Amino acid sequence: MGNMRGKTEENTLYVQTFGGFSLSYGGRSITGGMKSRESQFIYLMELLLHERAVGVSRDRLEAVLFEDREIRDIHHATRSVIYNAKKRLRAAGLPDVNYIVQKDGVYYWTNEVPVVEDAREFEQLYREAEEAEDLKDRLNRYLDACYCYRGEFLPAHAGVLWVAQEAKKYRGLFCNCMDKAVWLLRASEKYGEMEELGIYAAKISPMSDWETVTMEALVSMRRYTDARKFYDDTVELYFREQGLQPSRQMMELVHKLGSQLEQQRGALNEIQNRLAEESCDEAGGYLCPYPVFQGIYQMVERMMERGGQSVYLMLCMVVDAKGRMIEEELILEELTENLGEAIHQAVRRSDVLCRYGGGQYLVLLVNTALEDCQVIQERISRRFAARRRRTEIQYYVNSVICSPKKKG
Repeated sequence: MGNMRGKTEENTLYVQTFGGFSLSYGGRSITGGMKSRESQFIYLMELLLHERAVGVSRDRLEAVLFEDREIRDIHHATRSVIYNAKKRLRAAGLPDVNYIVQKDGVYYWTNEVPVVEDAREFEQLYREAEEAEDLKDRLNRYLDACYCYRGEFLPAHAGVLWVAQEAKKYRGLFCNCMDKAVWLLRASEKYGEMEELGIYAAKISPMSDWETVTMEALVSMRRYTDARKFYDDTVELYFREQGLQPSRQMMELVHKLGSQLEQQRGALNEIQNRLAEESCDEAGGYLCPYPVFQGIYQMVERMMERGGQSVYLMLCMVVDAKGRMIEEELILEELTENLGEAIHQAVRRSDVLCRYGGGQYLVLLVNTALEDCQVIQERISRRFAARRRRTEIQYYVNSVICSPKKKG
């Protein structure tokens, strides 16, 4: 692990706290391959090195090292942990000095061994960005700070109070840093860097909607094909991982994409060929992403104004044999895929379906009578049961009627 500023000093102890904890000195890892019984060394180094500027009181250190355990002589136990830590550091090649100094009941890391910690580097870069007067310099420092943050602060110990508090603080700083960096990139039309930043943020902080940064950059660069594929991949990821719909911001970007999409001029026949499906022979319903389904639904609502059609919206949901929602992610994902295949094969080509959430599909049944919905449900259940037992499908059906015009 190297210095966040880009240079590595041989006599410096490097500390990684974002995305995991590690120590390295002289190009060699100190914490690699540690056994669970050495966790007190980790607890000691995490707290002591992070708080090296102000030190750690004996009471606080003992609380972190031993929590609520009954220790006959807790002061002696603490001295033993520190003694063993010094031995380990010396064996790792650090200079033979007194690494941990006690003064007036407070423990400090020695000034004789310099320390570079990613969390404190991140804070410093953020402060420098806030204070920078030149916009270009400010942007560069915000970007450096964003890329310095490589994940949650000490995620392995997220249940420890002081770690949870620091993790929340750094998470908030990272969000602020991202927002300001994106604003400056947008203002300077640096959409390529904006795309890279969005991809990075989504990777190190998943399920936080940073995909909207990448989506906006792609739309702004008129890379419409990439934008559509990225959107579809993102929707699939969110559904698979958490059963979530796209965020409002992402939906707005999709609408913007649609409004900005420009095609080359051409004859009507050419345009119609591009609009048509690649194959008209494929059996089964029309499977589409949720935004497309939403647009079709709204169009059908408008068509209902003329009357003469019977349209139903059906929600299909996988449950266990007792009618309960399935929580196991891998099993739920497999069942969701099976449900989609069963529905796709059971409905007509004119019917529309989309995945709505984990274990859920929406189906729009056009020109269908209410009694036909029961027949369709039975076909879906038969096809689904052939794939997996001890589960069932719950169905909910509503008639689609023209919605009254919304008033402001």
